[in-house]
Amino acid sequence: MLKQLLARKTDFSDADDAHGPGLRRTLGPWGLTALGIGAVIGGGIFVITGQAAAEHAGPAVILAFIIAAVCCSFTALCYAEFATLIPMSGSSYSYAYATLGELVAWFIGWNMVLEYGVSASAVAVSWTGYFVSLMDHIGIHLPAALTTAPLAYQGGKLVSTGALFNLPAVTIVLALTWLCYVGIRESSGANVAMVLLKVGLIVVVIVAGWRYVNPELWHPFIPANEGPERFGWSGIMRASTLVFFAYIGFEATSTAAQEAKNPQRDLPVATIASLAICTVLYVGMAAVITGLLPFKLLGTAEPVVTAVKAHAELEWLRWLVEVGALIGLSSVVLVMIIAQPRIFMIMGRDGLLPPVFAKIHPRYRTPHINTVITGVGIAALAAVFPLDILGDLVSMGTLIAFVAVCAGVLILRHTQPELPRTFRVPWAPVICTLGVLSCLTLLYWENWYQWLMLGIWTVIGMVIYFAYGRRHSQLRKASASAGN
Repeated sequence: MLKQLLARKTDFSDADDAHGPGLRRTLGPWGLTALGIGAVIGGGIFVITGQAAAEHAGPAVILAFIIAAVCCSFTALCYAEFATLIPMSGSSYSYAYATLGELVAWFIGWNMVLEYGVSASAVAVSWTGYFVSLMDHIGIHLPAALTTAPLAYQGGKLVSTGALFNLPAVTIVLALTWLCYVGIRESSGANVAMVLLKVGLIVVVIVAGWRYVNPELWHPFIPANEGPERFGWSGIMRASTLVFFAYIGFEATSTAAQEAKNPQRDLPVATIASLAICTVLYVGMAAVITGLLPFKLLGTAEPVVTAVKAHAELEWLRWLVEVGALIGLSSVVLVMIIAQPRIFMIMGRDGLLPPVFAKIHPRYRTPHINTVITGVGIAALAAVFPLDILGDLVSMGTLIAFVAVCAGVLILRHTQPELPRTFRVPWAPVICTLGVLSCLTLLYWENWYQWLMLGIWTVIGMVIYFAYGRRHSQLRKASASAGN
């Protein structure tokens, strides 16, 4: 039994169309880079920035973004090397299967369900905040009972807010699910358009807002500590774990490997480029909003709007911010709904999930059943849970996956050094080790209740694996056949 749990998948050469209709290879380097930016620029820049500044780091939220970016950069290099070796849609799951064995691969894949599904829910909740602000701006006031979560985390426990459910979040998720259902070309094209719009609008906000920045609001840059994880360096580290959520998705490019025209060449470029572009935009926006308004006033559902409204000269920007936020957040949800079904598809083909998860629509050439399951699940979470709970839980699952990827590069260098690598992590022992250590450091600053929820999620996943996945594993069946 232990031998199977540690068994590694070494053959990733099976043709896509061997399982029925194949995915369409339509994505070039620009489309893949847009997927990465589409997944990253969203809740972090429009929501998490303000909350992290107001509650944990003050102006030093800029440092928090840089710390999280450094952590992600180590991992991005590792993803780039793996993408040239294993150009499959499984991303971290497939990489773990090749290096750490089936049980770890299942654990990572299960955590990716958490990463993509729950992060999309969190971003959909953020979308509601800006949608409500836009409606208020034009004189339409939506009832709180239909725009807020019925649950909140207060005083160490979940409490009822009296709301019914978050209707706008559910609506946007289901609309984007339909778009992902009908095809990668359509959904990718919509994503590219949204990425161009939101990046342009963010640049306008940074440039226009910079004229009204008051540098005195950046002093002290690191506010004095006011308690555990409230300002000071402990606050910066806690903020780093929060804003890490903002970077989740740069590796979503690897989930589209089987729809890339030239994955070995384009995936490394797209992964690293999307991370670099997003880091510059994050730091610029963080500097502007903390320079427009005292940081303790930024802890709202729409902090960029809050900062802009504080200056009458920038009132014209409010429309741009609200529209840009809605576009930006929509593209994040879209990319996550693209990514998650493809993880399910690969796990289904490996036998760890039922065969229905491996099905491809004969006309649209998308994993249509997975897309519906993903969309409905995301909508359900967005309907009832608030942003803070969802955001922290996502960060933990992603950090664990990143640890596996960084460790996996070193393992594969030793176990299969002969494999051709069109991209190699420079100074791999140093970069991979720093990647593992930096991710573990951010995990250390997570709260106990996130660990509890992650533990519950892991137990559920292990029950599914031992009840179904282990017995139906294609790798196990192949080994048994070879043994006979």
